[in-house]
Amino acid sequence: MAVQDANNNSKSKTQSRIAWAIAFLFAILQLLITLIPFVFMIMNSFRKQFDMLQQGVFHLPDPWFFDNYGTVVKAGFFGYFFRSVIVVAISLALTLIISAFAAYPLSRMRFKLRAFIYGGIVACMSVPMHVTLIPIFDMTQKMHLYNTLLSLIGPYVTFALPMSVFILTAFMTTIPKELEEAAEIDGCNKYKNFFSVILPLSKSGLSTLAIYNGVSMWNEFAFANTLLTDPKVKTLPLALGQFKGEHAMDIPLSLSVLTLSVAPMIILFIVFQDKLVKGMMAGAVKG
Repeated sequence: MAVQDANNNSKSKTQSRIAWAIAFLFAILQLLITLIPFVFMIMNSFRKQFDMLQQGVFHLPDPWFFDNYGTVVKAGFFGYFFRSVIVVAISLALTLIISAFAAYPLSRMRFKLRAFIYGGIVACMSVPMHVTLIPIFDMTQKMHLYNTLLSLIGPYVTFALPMSVFILTAFMTTIPKELEEAAEIDGCNKYKNFFSVILPLSKSGLSTLAIYNGVSMWNEFAFANTLLTDPKVKTLPLALGQFKGEHAMDIPLSLSVLTLSVAPMIILFIVFQDKLVKGMMAGAVKG
């Protein structure tokens, strides 16, 4: 019997090692798929216009050409950058506030229309955002918001809300009801419960939504390209179009724009990656 248990344990360890080895290989493959285009982008942003054809795209630049970044900055890159920051900051703040206010009653209260409202919010997740381009374009013109940053905030918040409410409702449902009951015994009403108990405990979920929605809003192109035509109000995803040549495209210059564009999101992810992981895992196991 002991020999059989030892054989079973040995077999289980072997299977576990094989599974970990396969998982490790897939992780390395995913890393390479993600990292190679990023390395390509950074390396070639330090070349002159025709060096890619002469040196090869994966050879180190010889010499390193830093003037691309100076050209991009002098051409008004930070104007595009700060306009994107304004749009994303306001849109994210509104998304998190509204989704938190909506998720609290859906997760902690029981009322007649709860299932209907929640089902309607979940159903909105299936609506492709680009189907609404023409109606939103028409609406912004009638509201005199066309070619203003405000024209982007409405669509960004609207299409971020269904997923945000869905995730935050599931997250708040896992918070023990005993905490609310204890607060009510101490004299807290629903409003104080929300701000003093539920909201602080939902920081991980809110951080996850902030990063997830922030990346989507930062990189969004279709609405920005449709609703903003004035170069003075264009956001960062549209900056690439301003650095095209008249007859030929300077690829290293364009790659330097892309590098500067993705850098803030990469830094943000590195700083808050622990909160993102905690937020994604929180609520996965209930109780």
